[in-house]
Amino acid sequence: MQIEIWSDVICPWCYIGKRRLEKALAKFPHSESVQLVWRSFELDPESPAQYPETLQELLAKKYDVSPQEAAEMNARVTEAAKEMGLAYRLANARPGNTFDAHRLLHFAASRQLGDRAGERMMQAYFSESLPVGDHAALARLAPEFGISESDALALLGSSKYSDTVRADEARAAKFEISGVPYFVFNEKTGISGAQSVEVFTQALQLAWEGS
Repeated sequence: MQIEIWSDVICPWCYIGKRRLEKALAKFPHSESVQLVWRSFELDPESPAQYPETLQELLAKKYDVSPQEAAEMNARVTEAAKEMGLAYRLANARPGNTFDAHRLLHFAASRQLGDRAGERMMQAYFSESLPVGDHAALARLAPEFGISESDALALLGSSKYSDTVRADEARAAKFEISGVPYFVFNEKTGISGAQSVEVFTQALQLAWEGS
């Protein structure tokens, strides 16, 4: 059974959704037969490598809300993350363009290191203030998921895996995916958002029975 997961490195609900799916898989009797395929999705393809504003300021501008309301949005998602054992520090987050981070993730996946890379990169962004659009910062992180800093820098300095990222995004458009996280089970059933562990558990069972 295959589950395709579209997500972005800087999407707070994507990390939460990842954890909830993992919890459902931990209880699923056929988990060893489930293949997870991570797909690229950019929340803001036109963003600069590094935003000068804080995440709170960006949210206030994007949703046309007050700074206080933006802070409350961050507080709510931080609490949801905490319930999954994730320690978000969104006041210190350094958002930016994620296209090259996605290319690095695909490079890691080509070496069977994709799961480790995705987990470490999201943890670094949400909890450790990783400037996600900075090549040097991404390369320094790479050895922690099994890729040398020099190999990461060489990859990031090239255009390799650009087509792979674009193919993921084109596939998302085919499924009419406009937001993430989004989970597609066996190319048949789609689940939008970071649903509960119970919803994922039910989806796994239904997909297994229908495969």
